[in-house]
Amino acid sequence: MGRTGIIKTPHGIIKTPALMPVIHPGKQTLDVKKFGAEVVITNAYIMYKNEDLRAKVLEEGVHELIDFPGPIVTDSGSFQLSEYGDVEVTNKEIIEFQELIGTDIGTSLDIPTPPYVKRDRAEKELEITIERAKEAIEVRGDLMLNSVVQGSTFADLRSTCAETIGAMDFECYPIGAVVPLMESYKYSDLVDVVMASVKNLPDSKPRHLMGAGHPMVFALAVAMGCDLFDSAAYILYAQDNRFMMPTGTYKLQNLVEMPCSCRVCTSYTPDDLRSMDKEERMLLIAEHNLTVSFAEIRTIKQAINDGNLMELVELRCHAHPYLLDGLRNLKNYTAELEKYDPATKKSAFFYSGPESLGRPEIKRHLEKISRIPKKKNLLVLPRGRKPYSKHIKEDLGKLYIKNVNGNAIIDPEDLMNDCQVCFADVPFALIPMEIDEVYPLAQNESPMNMDTDAKDFVRIQLEAYISQFDNAVISAKVLDRFDMYTITLEPLPDGSEHTEKIYSLDEFEGDIGRIFVDDKTKIKSIADYQFGEGAGSALFKNDVKIVKSRKTGKIRHVYEGETLIATLRASDSVFVLDREGARRLHSHVEYPKNRVVVNSDAEPFAREGKSIFAKFVIDCDINIRSNEEVLIVNEEDELIAFGKSILCGHEIIDFNTGQAVKTRKGGI
Repeated sequence: MGRTGIIKTPHGIIKTPALMPVIHPGKQTLDVKKFGAEVVITNAYIMYKNEDLRAKVLEEGVHELIDFPGPIVTDSGSFQLSEYGDVEVTNKEIIEFQELIGTDIGTSLDIPTPPYVKRDRAEKELEITIERAKEAIEVRGDLMLNSVVQGSTFADLRSTCAETIGAMDFECYPIGAVVPLMESYKYSDLVDVVMASVKNLPDSKPRHLMGAGHPMVFALAVAMGCDLFDSAAYILYAQDNRFMMPTGTYKLQNLVEMPCSCRVCTSYTPDDLRSMDKEERMLLIAEHNLTVSFAEIRTIKQAINDGNLMELVELRCHAHPYLLDGLRNLKNYTAELEKYDPATKKSAFFYSGPESLGRPEIKRHLEKISRIPKKKNLLVLPRGRKPYSKHIKEDLGKLYIKNVNGNAIIDPEDLMNDCQVCFADVPFALIPMEIDEVYPLAQNESPMNMDTDAKDFVRIQLEAYISQFDNAVISAKVLDRFDMYTITLEPLPDGSEHTEKIYSLDEFEGDIGRIFVDDKTKIKSIADYQFGEGAGSALFKNDVKIVKSRKTGKIRHVYEGETLIATLRASDSVFVLDREGARRLHSHVEYPKNRVVVNSDAEPFAREGKSIFAKFVIDCDINIRSNEEVLIVNEEDELIAFGKSILCGHEIIDFNTGQAVKTRKGGI
């Protein structure tokens, strides 16, 4: 769910994901602008309570007071409320004060209910938070506002709060009272709290994980859809002589070498720092902490652009066992993550351990292979060089047959007359030969030395797939690799178990011969996998002319006569439609599948081939993923253009600004 975005404020834009260093309004110690801060957060309540600060900030404004020209977010006193149990200001007063001092984004005075309290308390305090959110909308003038998601560690209360305030007109949605979870390393519970909140908040508004300031948690939080972070950790850790790194924290007393290559670490030794005055040392360590934190934010942005954010998340979460708990819990939300995961990416899928099995790409693939028409028989072969179909060995080695329906053993010729060939491999379990070049099936890497979780995962998926065929011939290498010489039977439809627990496999006698898939079957299967069952026959219904690359031998273009239907993109073997292909797909799939519907204002521009902006979209297929080929239609479902989705369906519906679809061609 990680994304990059822009928040527009009166004092400039914020490019997200972004870290907002906390600035104390009365004792600023470091110029955070020099280290990459585009936005900062400070405390309006401290200014409100301190007479000198209050008079000064009312006269000159908050930007002058803390010497920061860019966007400033202010907290309302909720932190003091959580620390001391009370504040001497009302919700209305603090909102009006934030507007008077020129805050860019203010905050309503929520009740930060800590984790693990009794439900009765959480419900009562949540009721106050929601009432104050409503009041904040009524009180503000032009002030951009935060409204904080609360609800302690009760997922349903977090969801209720997020849904309720998400329907109000706030500009940003912080997720509050999570610092105790991070301080106690309860990252699994943090995942539950964040996901319960984010999945019920509007996609078009930024989400702010309050108090998250350690770089080792940024990647995980961004993957869950968080856009903003704030913390005073950079200075608090420095006061305690601690160096923050994306992989953890180092204490100065234990260092024999400096931990990174920032200015501080390359200019000083641990002994230099230990011999310094405390104040001077603190500022230098704080500089290191800020430098590392902003570097991690940049690393995350690049990972989002490259499409390998989850590899970064897995790398970071393996740095600490409790972060790993959080990552493993995130697997329970794969279905939610998959809605936002792009259909294709620039980078390959790297398997880094059992946690990778929970990735959205795998779930999506296992659902999409059901779109490919089933045949009577199945041949399961082991992994080889990619693409697998181009490197099948003539000698397949020992093969075993499994008669799913108890039929007599068939001969090799009958088997291959109606046979689906697939390859068994980690992490996608089974890959039909027709689609083995489609992203990410050919664009993935996993170790040869397989872990037990991966072995079990592939075995379970293969068992389920095999059960859909009359006969399955399985390579002994597959049986060895995934421990499949005996396979437990599936329960009967009524839920009862078979009396016969195990079936045996008989050695297959005979020469299967040459294994290949003809080009027309291949393009139809890719189209079914990409667009849905039957799409291949709809797109390529008559005799087609297939043009291949002279250099690579890969299929490039598909024509009917002289009319181009579609182009198979070389980088990921995904079809890019041409006009006739778009017409045929539109005729084949029922409304609203694969469609983005634009209003009458946008229709002329779409017909001219101009891109579609979200504010002109009145409906769309909610199952669209970003980077997918989509049809652009008007309110009468007339096809007017086609292109590539920039956003997923949920985002297209929710956003009211920015590009939704990059139109390839109009004039249909």
